[in-house]
Amino acid sequence: MMERITADVAIVGGGIMGASAALFLRRMGFSVVLLERDLCGSRSSGVNYGGVRRQGRPVSQLPLSQRAQGLWARLPELIGTDGEYVQSGHLKIARSEADLASLESYRERTQQFGMDLRMLSTRALRERCPWLGRAAVGASLCPGDGQANPRLVSPAFALAAHRLGAHIREQTRVDEVARDGDVFVLRSGDALEVRAKHLLNCAGAWADRIAAQFGETVPMESGHPEMAVTEPLPVFMDLSLGVEGGGVYARQVARGNCVIGGGRGYALDDQRARVQRSGLAGLMQQTVELLPALKNAHIIRTWSGTEGYLPDRLPVLGPSATTPGLIHAFGFAGGGFQLGPGVGAVLADLVCEGRSTTPIDAFSIQRFSASPRVTTTGPASATVV
Repeated sequence: MMERITADVAIVGGGIMGASAALFLRRMGFSVVLLERDLCGSRSSGVNYGGVRRQGRPVSQLPLSQRAQGLWARLPELIGTDGEYVQSGHLKIARSEADLASLESYRERTQQFGMDLRMLSTRALRERCPWLGRAAVGASLCPGDGQANPRLVSPAFALAAHRLGAHIREQTRVDEVARDGDVFVLRSGDALEVRAKHLLNCAGAWADRIAAQFGETVPMESGHPEMAVTEPLPVFMDLSLGVEGGGVYARQVARGNCVIGGGRGYALDDQRARVQRSGLAGLMQQTVELLPALKNAHIIRTWSGTEGYLPDRLPVLGPSATTPGLIHAFGFAGGGFQLGPGVGAVLADLVCEGRSTTPIDAFSIQRFSASPRVTTTGPASATVV
């Protein structure tokens, strides 16, 4: 017998964005059903690097990033755990004079956001970080940025939403999404039907399939970052690291393990991805150039995941251009972990007020459509995620 649930809001996707939206909506009194194909936080929200950084983001993302930053500071209150979140500081490394000039330009363009970016000369960097290799010739330090454990944080948002009464349905594939009058109808096989006035499309790298069913095609591609973690080592590094222009990024956790990321893995199929042996070798070579202490460290685990990338590397966040009640949040190009709580808060704003005080115009899905149209009724259905 099919179970039928009616709610104010249906959410597809149980990553940090969908789960935090569920939490904030429940705190506002909305009834919520969240459908997750696997386990909450098991996809990109749970297998990413764990950086909680504002530094280096496009300027258009910084208001959203600042909003998220305030929520990270409240994790114990919001979700009952700190998720190993620490404001360790984030160091953006320059490997050339051109990199230094780029970092200085970024500092000047972002002063209004209060990140307190501090430029470090070669000498100052050597004094502050004697463990860095000679490839680093300077850096920009953001003291308020940090790191957290994504395997703890993302599922904890879903659990907190559940404690407040949200229906969290894991291992529930969405086989059909349709619009019946002014409500959305979601079905999972013959087992579950959900009807809701609002639909939040937080399905990650697979969210474009839902958007397409409502006449909103976006050119999203999948990417598969390479990640590795070392054996526990004596603690030597107290900052999260990135490199200007891209490349390796690394951090060391309290247990001594170093988490390393960079490069691109490959897809086994639509659901699974792995690192490439050649790519991992190149990644470790870059890492050792920056962190000589890792020269003889053992890698104890490698992994990859699936992330959604749009051509401009900006996300889609905001209302559908064709269908009232449909709100999108996807395509965060590997940078969504820090933004996650802020995105959830904005989604709750859009459901509750129809707008958000956080600027999101740059992320409108309409940028991919020359002539958007608004549909008030009519069916739209397909196998989705």
